[in-house]
Amino acid sequence: MKILVLNSGSSSIKYQFIDTNFKEALAKGQVERIGMSSAVLTHAPKDKEKIKIVGEILDHSIAIEYVLAVLLSPNHGVIKNKSEIEAVGHRVVHGGEDFSGSVLITEKVMEVLKENIELAPLHNPANIKGVKAAQLHLPNIPQVGVFDTSFHAKMPHHAFLYGIPFELYRRYKIRRYGFHGTSHRFVALKAAEMLGKPYEELKIITAHLGNGGSLAAINMGISIDTSMGFTPLEGLIMGTRCGDLDPSIITYVMGKEGLDVREMNALLNKHSGLIGVSGESSDMRELEQAVEDGDKRAKYAFDLFTYRIKKYVGSYIAALGGLDALVFTGGIGENSVAVRKAVCENMQYLGLDIDFEKNEKVNGKLDVATENSKARILVIPTNEELVIALDTEMIVNEQLNGLTK
Repeated sequence: MKILVLNSGSSSIKYQFIDTNFKEALAKGQVERIGMSSAVLTHAPKDKEKIKIVGEILDHSIAIEYVLAVLLSPNHGVIKNKSEIEAVGHRVVHGGEDFSGSVLITEKVMEVLKENIELAPLHNPANIKGVKAAQLHLPNIPQVGVFDTSFHAKMPHHAFLYGIPFELYRRYKIRRYGFHGTSHRFVALKAAEMLGKPYEELKIITAHLGNGGSLAAINMGISIDTSMGFTPLEGLIMGTRCGDLDPSIITYVMGKEGLDVREMNALLNKHSGLIGVSGESSDMRELEQAVEDGDKRAKYAFDLFTYRIKKYVGSYIAALGGLDALVFTGGIGENSVAVRKAVCENMQYLGLDIDFEKNEKVNGKLDVATENSKARILVIPTNEELVIALDTEMIVNEQLNGLTK
């Protein structure tokens, strides 16, 4: 099945056109600076030259129009007719407690997505715009929503509840939801393949480390805990997010600095984390260079980042009651030798023994643990778009089978 995968942000749309039969992208790209006269579409078709188009793209509908145009282009396209697009899979950040899996998007589903906007005000509105734009230009094509939160939907109450009055959970659904679910699920399944063991029999910790980052503890195929919480702000220190924080700091700083809720939210989400501590960069590559150059604040940021991951790994081994594999993925997880080394150093007593020489030579999938390590240490490139495409195919086929019965 040929599926268009869309990841719609407030001013951008990332896309891949995937053939699920071969599990490969026939084309991929993104539209940036939506709403501006200098918007940019970057399009990379398989086995063809990458192109860049600059133009006025004022909204998501026009952006999708551009995407479809390049997919159909005689010179740069990969299809001859829109009918070759058999389904559209949408990344949707927040499904709340309403969706424990991917779903065919209907009017009822759209209403629920709107109700969940207050849980993800920065993400769900853009995801909804992307769905509406795709429905407008591909009106007879099945649309499927794949949720970042759904993989974590089976967490036990003791993992997802907070120590606040229970009535606040009942009234406002304040709980741990977790994110990056498609990535955690994909690399955990790949880990089982690498180990040659059934996914449902393994204890796995997955570390998705990029500009945003989270860990998940996966027991017998079920996410039993994850570091992100009610929002993606909780957990690890990230590129611009603070991660775990004493709640009293928020009211204290608001009082001292005279900040309102919006300003404080921006401080915690956009001006904290690696950039806030280092004053240098939110990019781990630049921070590692600054550390080599002797920058003390960059070293503080790097150490905070890796120490927080190490603490979560230890606590999740305890929660799982053991460990078969620790998986690193995401831009930092896949590419930073220094981060993997810092996280896994001196962890032999918990069953993790990293081979420093192997760790230096990662290029794609690799087990960087020593032969004597009780648990494996795996580096696995993530592919969230493929997960979305495969889920979309499954949902569409289920729908078609239901109609033919």
